Amino acid sequence: MYTGFLLSEPQAASCSRLAKVMNISHDSVNRFLYRESYTGQDLFNEAKGLLNLKGGTLSVDDSVLDKPYSQYMAFVGHFWSGKHHATVKGLNLITLYYTDPQGQHQPVNFRIYDKREGRTKNDYFQDMLAEVLEWGLQPAFVTGDSWYACVKNLKTVKNHRLEFVFALESNRLVSLEKGSWIPVRELEIPEDGLVVWLREFGRVKLFRTWLKDQPRHYAAFLADEAALTDFDRRAFAEQHDRHWQIEQYHRAIKQVCNIERFQVRGAQAIKNHLFSALYGFVHLQKMTAMDLIGNCYRLRHDLFNEVIAAFITGFMPGKDQLNPQY
Repeated sequence: MYTGFLLSEPQAASCSRLAKVMNISHDSVNRFLYRESYTGQDLFNEAKGLLNLKGGTLSVDDSVLDKPYSQYMAFVGHFWSGKHHATVKGLNLITLYYTDPQGQHQPVNFRIYDKREGRTKNDYFQDMLAEVLEWGLQPAFVTGDSWYACVKNLKTVKNHRLEFVFALESNRLVSLEKGSWIPVRELEIPEDGLVVWLREFGRVKLFRTWLKDQPRHYAAFLADEAALTDFDRRAFAEQHDRHWQIEQYHRAIKQVCNIERFQVRGAQAIKNHLFSALYGFVHLQKMTAMDLIGNCYRLRHDLFNEVIAAFITGFMPGKDQLNPQY
């Protein structure tokens, strides 16, 4: 009921609003949010039904859920937002997002950044990666932006016998010959990439892309180092495009699933609200895969068509004098 409410309510996604719509007690909604204890594994179990768990791409990224006016709310802090290009007040949601070889994609694990735990986003990523592998996911590649490209993360992915494509900051040092280190921004990188030695890690293949006249750099690692030569621009572009799915997911959970619109303050209630919103996205993806809707935005777009049409039809009679006369 709560997930259906989040997918359909156009304005105030509050406990009192759901209670009024469904003619139930406000306290029962509040008790649900504080009582249950949904986890990342519950999300994985809901998502895995339509996924090929072997051979896909696992992407990691985080998104800030804006809460500029919140007071005494759990998890709220100040985080850098790519949307606002500034530090903003809100919650930081970290997600592992999986795209299978057939192109189906779903979130498979999540965390809410909690400064009280004294851990970093990289610590959360390493825990989440170990969890999904234990649950049965067998990705071929892991992708992430430069925030997650620290040496420890790269070695963790390598130790799990996985391959990766991670973005790099332009000042990361690489070597073309032993004893000589150079920032990646100063290299001439061919279209099909350049094999180098990444400092403190090992052999990778560098690629460069351009976004709004700004260069971006990526490091690709393969378990078979000899195969790096054959990992060309097309193979890199495939992994890059798969990673883009997590950016579209961030947009959809905010615009369609009401993930930012909640009024509870306690930690457990917030976790359950976020899970419900993420499950709503999983459900929309399933409906899209079954061709019940064209995309995850379609359900909300078409939801009120009949209500609006009925109102217009009832509003029109008796106002003919306002029509233009020819």
